[in-house]
Amino acid sequence: MDRTQIEALLNEVLSGSTGVGDALERLRNLPFEDLGFAKVDHHRALRTGMPEVIFAQSKTPAQVATIFARMAMAGGNVLATRASGEMYAAVRAAGDYGLRAEFHEAARAITLKQTEAPAGKGMVGVVCAGTSDLPVAEEAAVTARLMGNTVELVADVGVAGIHRLLAQQHTLQSARVLIVCAGMEGALPTVVGGLVSAPVIAVPTSIGYGASLGGIAALLGMLNTCAPNVSVVNIDNGFGAACIASLINHL
Repeated sequence: MDRTQIEALLNEVLSGSTGVGDALERLRNLPFEDLGFAKVDHHRALRTGMPEVIFAQSKTPAQVATIFARMAMAGGNVLATRASGEMYAAVRAAGDYGLRAEFHEAARAITLKQTEAPAGKGMVGVVCAGTSDLPVAEEAAVTARLMGNTVELVADVGVAGIHRLLAQQHTLQSARVLIVCAGMEGALPTVVGGLVSAPVIAVPTSIGYGASLGGIAALLGMLNTCAPNVSVVNIDNGFGAACIASLINHL
């Protein structure tokens, strides 16, 4: 539950439309609900402004479906990242909430939108160097949209053909914050940082040949950027980049 939901519940109690017992039942699982294999943090949105998110990787489809259902019953939006089609099938089979969930195959994400998140002040631009980086960029885009942001995605504009990036300068200049995903040598965020005044959140991806070392080469390149408006998150962490971008866009 977030602040708005709790305020609404307290007003219902005050007006008499909801009894104290019913209100206590709805608050029963704060701050977390113990499922045995997982402790679902229903209180996180109240503390941080962002609800808990399901990191589906290495969980079973049944575990993902159970957590997803319990989070959905709390009334907020639900996001599961690094999810598979099999996990989505399990979520849908779990009942009404699952039937309203959406699977974003490219982003490997499952979402359920039940409330409107506060709108961001501007546009979040998501840029990726190559088509192979799209899963990370799509994860960032899906996450940012669910958090109430307008998002524009620009794909396949890496430095090997810099004219493709320069053709997107209007979008780049219009963004209030940019997420830039790149593998290989990881040069794209530095180039973008040199073209805009907005904050740039660099996301190294694990795309590249042997010496890219699973994204470490891109990570080190981004950490050593000469562009002062560039900050860096972990390898393939499109979700984390979107969270930071959303916080910036709501300030």
